Amino acid sequence: MSAEFSVVIPTYNRSEGLRRCLNSLAGQLRPPQFEVIVVDDGSTDSTPGLLAAYRFPFPLRTLRSERSGPAQARNRGAAVAEGEYLLFVDDDVVADPVLLAAHSTAQRQEEHAVVMGPMIAPADARLSSWTRWEQDVVDKQYTAMADGRWRPTPRQFFTANASLPRLQFEAAGGFDPEFKRAEDVELGYRLRRLGLRFVFRRDAIVTHHPRRSLRAWWRIPHQYGVYDVRMWRDKGVDEVLEVIGREFHERHPVTRRVISLSAGGALRTRAVAAPAVGMAVVAGGAGLFRVARWCYSLAFNLLYYQGVCDELGSPPMFRSVLREGRLPDAA
Repeated sequence: MSAEFSVVIPTYNRSEGLRRCLNSLAGQLRPPQFEVIVVDDGSTDSTPGLLAAYRFPFPLRTLRSERSGPAQARNRGAAVAEGEYLLFVDDDVVADPVLLAAHSTAQRQEEHAVVMGPMIAPADARLSSWTRWEQDVVDKQYTAMADGRWRPTPRQFFTANASLPRLQFEAAGGFDPEFKRAEDVELGYRLRRLGLRFVFRRDAIVTHHPRRSLRAWWRIPHQYGVYDVRMWRDKGVDEVLEVIGREFHERHPVTRRVISLSAGGALRTRAVAAPAVGMAVVAGGAGLFRVARWCYSLAFNLLYYQGVCDELGSPPMFRSVLREGRLPDAA
């Protein structure tokens, strides 16, 4: 019997996390027919041995590439998939026992849908204060979508837990390997152009076991800012500039003021963001999570908008986007 779902998992040097992920897929309750495709993106740990030695109660195919990045790894997995639907998950998540059943139900109910589910923190986890902040941010989005206060958009298309019809993925052209950050969001905009709807399914749950260092966390917001501008400039997603401007005006007044004073000057941005992160780490260690969250939010926004400014290439253009969600008429 052919598979209804192909579960595609890119992995790199996370053998223990991958083992947990595969074991959780082996424990699915009432799942549709599915296969698993693991794309090992050049791991140097015990991942190849794990994939060669273990046997699971589902068809498992493994591919190996040499550090091409998660976008290209997912494309390689999707290219050999046989399922009607693709389900993308990451190698650091554990699937809820009804994950596949929930995605299957949603796909049958919604024709041409991109189905997304929540990525929650382990109940017994001791998260770093910066990963706790990240989890709080996405939890607010999940709650708003589940309550119907926020309609899912391409900007919530996180490939740690998302499914879509395979033919529509192929029609969209897959992930753009040139995007080293936000490659899922960029694909989401192309999927929407094809007429796909974005659906949030609260019972399609994965548990996330993050291992992000503070150094890695620091790099992320600037990259998001850069690639948001590239989505507008290189991919023709005009609404991105409007989103950047609108979200800026939704920020705390102090945050907006600091961004206005600092962005455009990388040294000024770092001079404020670095102490904010330092205060956040100290506050998080002392259990002052409200203070830590505010400091992380300030630093993240500073670095994100600096990335926007850097990629736009001009502080006047940047200020116009913040004020009006567009470039000045003369640009």
